[in-house]
Amino acid sequence: MTTQNLPFRLFLAGFTLALLGSFSAYSQGKLLGKVQDQNSKQALPFASVAVYSEADSLIGGGITEENGNFSIELPYGRFYALIEFMGFESQRTPLFELSNTQKLEDIGTVFLQSSDKDLEEVLVQGEKTLMELSLDKRIFNVGKDLANAGGTATDILMNLPSVAVDPEGNVTLRGSGNVRILIDGKPSGLVSFKGSSGLRQLQANLVERVEVITNPSARYEAEGMAGVINIILKKDSKQGFNGSFEVIAGNPLNLGFSTNLNYRKNRINWFINYGFARRYQPYVSEQYQEVYEGGNTLILNQTNSGELRGWNNNIRGGLDYFFSEQSILTASYLWRRTDGRRITDIRYEDYLNSLDNFQGYSLRRQDEKEKEPNSEIAINYKRTFAQKGHELTGTLTYLNYWENSDQLFTEFRFDPNGQEVPGENLLQTSLNDEFENQYLLQLDYVKPLGSEGKFETGIRTSFREMENDFIVSQENESGELLPLPGLDNIFLYNENILAAYGILGNKTGDFTYQAGLRAEHTDVETILAETNERNPRKYTNLFPSAHLTYTISTENAFQLSYSRRVRRPVYNDLSPYVTFSDQRNFFSGNPDLDPEFTDAFELGHIKYFKGGTLFSTAYFRNTTDKIERIRTVNEEGFANTLPFNLTGERSFGLEFSGDYQVKEWWKLDLNLNFFHANIDGSNVQADFQAKTTSFLARQTSRFILENGWDLQFRANYDARQKTAQGIRKGIFFMDISASKQIMQERGRLIFTANDILNSRRNRYIIEGENFYTVGDSQFVRRQLNLTFSYRFNQ
Repeated sequence: MTTQNLPFRLFLAGFTLALLGSFSAYSQGKLLGKVQDQNSKQALPFASVAVYSEADSLIGGGITEENGNFSIELPYGRFYALIEFMGFESQRTPLFELSNTQKLEDIGTVFLQSSDKDLEEVLVQGEKTLMELSLDKRIFNVGKDLANAGGTATDILMNLPSVAVDPEGNVTLRGSGNVRILIDGKPSGLVSFKGSSGLRQLQANLVERVEVITNPSARYEAEGMAGVINIILKKDSKQGFNGSFEVIAGNPLNLGFSTNLNYRKNRINWFINYGFARRYQPYVSEQYQEVYEGGNTLILNQTNSGELRGWNNNIRGGLDYFFSEQSILTASYLWRRTDGRRITDIRYEDYLNSLDNFQGYSLRRQDEKEKEPNSEIAINYKRTFAQKGHELTGTLTYLNYWENSDQLFTEFRFDPNGQEVPGENLLQTSLNDEFENQYLLQLDYVKPLGSEGKFETGIRTSFREMENDFIVSQENESGELLPLPGLDNIFLYNENILAAYGILGNKTGDFTYQAGLRAEHTDVETILAETNERNPRKYTNLFPSAHLTYTISTENAFQLSYSRRVRRPVYNDLSPYVTFSDQRNFFSGNPDLDPEFTDAFELGHIKYFKGGTLFSTAYFRNTTDKIERIRTVNEEGFANTLPFNLTGERSFGLEFSGDYQVKEWWKLDLNLNFFHANIDGSNVQADFQAKTTSFLARQTSRFILENGWDLQFRANYDARQKTAQGIRKGIFFMDISASKQIMQERGRLIFTANDILNSRRNRYIIEGENFYTVGDSQFVRRQLNLTFSYRFNQ
């Protein structure tokens, strides 16, 4: 048995055992009944009916239909039923028996009495809409956000407070790009080779919610200087069959279909998510550059225009096996496939000393075909005990990723009169294969101590193997394609991380405290196989965390927190592979990078008031060995951009997030983030120092109109920000959405217009010792989508 096949065979064995168990646990008897309100005598739809044995073990259950009736298949034995409905007193039935002679038990109508008790805890007043706030985590329920309809996971993040996504798909949290992005609490191939831009392959309708954790405790892996963004995919576990689907049509071309299906029968819950998308994405960019060399100024005017056409499939299926409601085994398999073709046309215009002295131009075309299949296998076990909060969780994950990129470049040179210059034309090819295998094993245990205390501990080990097989060739005068020096190699990245943590927390009076310590041992080695260049790195670090909460009242609380974080240079940061899509602008990694460390402090405050919530935070981050990409330009005007370790950065800021019910029909959400940063890159170049003050602002208004109509408007502004080398200019864009409930509120039509002003552009200025560069690019243009969604038994 090979190592590569072992995870799949383990998954297949577990899947088969659970499948056999589902057939062996067939039902032989049936329980019937009806649930009504004691006072109004009205039926109570979707009430919960749980059936227990004499020994109080959960055997089965279900929910009532719209008319209050229920029917539950059960094995033979002696049982009782517990009927529950929110806002009503629960009711337990007498014992009944099902046998070969008594296969049907009809308990008649069960009347529930409304309860006068208040809920013990309320996080957000009103309906469960966009945001739930707690002091250490914000949870965003993305289904209510109309702007996400027809979009991708990138669009979801773009609409979240504190989070910004630039036009290239790079995610920042409170102005920092070092964010750890997880899917269902685990690493994903979507954010492996491509970074956060890979989230464009995940359709928004497959996402249930997003958790934003700005100052994580020791429970979370230390990776991610700015914090953690955890994307939770949809899955349900209610008895019976339920689900939803969505159909999308948009301009530019955006055709898609997605569905989420669940079927639970007694102990087994089957689930499947599927998404398909066909997209066309046009993009443009401009660049003006001056290079000062030998008393002359070389001027470049560059324009790019291109398109990316492609399709992707996502399918995720599996099952939950309920040994009991307290003991659940989940096995799942996820497969994705993306195919695309990218064509980019570039025009380089060259001038000497002024725009009046034209030197000629070049035309270059990139024609790229790429394939990206990847898969994930996950087995998860969760055991909860009688004591509330006492639980054990174990996870085993295997991830496989492959990307093939086949690129052809042609370039033609013309003189100032438009005549082709002989001997200066280029034909180049770039073949690039990338592979990844990742194994993750994690075990977490939580034990309550006394009435308010809690102890948490866990271990985590991950093994990651990545390979980049690349060759860039150029045609010589005799028509032969020969590899370019230094661009024919195999880059190997091997990473092993072993971690353990412990957290102890308790409550004294109005104070709740928690302290944790996480230890991580990192063993990383990069290898250039053809030249046998090895670069091993081993280091062990401690990552403490602490949270202190002071509760003034149930509506008013403060929290002070601290955590130490790390950004490890990974594959993209270290790989020396140079992109050749642009002959004048090259991008690569830096094999000599060191890890970046951050100490993060936060003081947070939550205030609940009638009609709304206000969440405010003051934060400070001190970063050493900050990783930032630096641009250099040679005497011919060719630029290379790669990451370097800067001395560090100190930043502090204030953030305000809130929601307010202005009227019954008008809900207002606002997010403001002001921050200041001192960047010190003097170790790379003496003048690489910058002080920047900037802010992010986002406002969303949702209007609930008559006859099932909803209207949503959002405005976003990401203000101008200085970098170590220059300036990133401000970005402003607006979205508008409207929806109409149809088909007895089970269906919905949604129209979205994202970036209605077509103003979401990345504009920047970069300066160096011998150059000045101005750029303007738009990789995502205005998008119009019409979406139809339908849900059943939900």
